[in-house]
Amino acid sequence: MFSISQATHATKAAQYDELLQQTRALIGDETDFIANAANFSSLVFHTLPDLNWAGFYLFDGNELVVGPFQGKPACVRIALGRGVCGTAARERRTQVVPDVHAFPGHIACDSASRSEIVVPLVASDGTLIGVWDVDSPVPNRFDDEDALGMEALCTAFVALAWRK
Repeated sequence: MFSISQATHATKAAQYDELLQQTRALIGDETDFIANAANFSSLVFHTLPDLNWAGFYLFDGNELVVGPFQGKPACVRIALGRGVCGTAARERRTQVVPDVHAFPGHIACDSASRSEIVVPLVASDGTLIGVWDVDSPVPNRFDDEDALGMEALCTAFVALAWRK
C-alpha cells in the first residue's frame, strides 16, 4: 500500500523533492496513462497545502478536455488560448496567476479559486499532451518556487507515464 507523506514544516523545495520521490514510487511501474494521471492528481491534491483543484486537461488534437482530477466538477472543454489553461497550452509556458480575477479571460469553474498555476505537458518529440492545472482558494498561493517544483513534477510525470 502506498502512503502519502506530508512535509508540512519543510521548505517548499523540500516539499517538492519529497513529492517528486513519491511520484516516482507511485507511478514508476504502472503503464496506464489514465491510472497514473488519476493517482498523480490525488497525490498532489492531498500532499500540498491550500489547494482546491488539481488535475489534467488533455489535448485531443483540437482542444483541451478535462482528464483525471481532484476537486469540484470542472469545465469539460477549453479552447487553446482561452483562460489560463488554454494560454499555457498555446504558449507552452507555465502560467503562475497570483489573482485569477486579474487574468483576462479567466474561466471560473470553482468560484472559490483565487490563484492558479498551469504547466504545459509536452512529450519529448514536442507533441502537446495537455496541461497540469492546480488552483487554490488562497490569493498569491503560487510563486516561482512552485513553478520550478511543479515543472519538475510534470517532467517526471511525462517521462514515466507518457508512452505513445
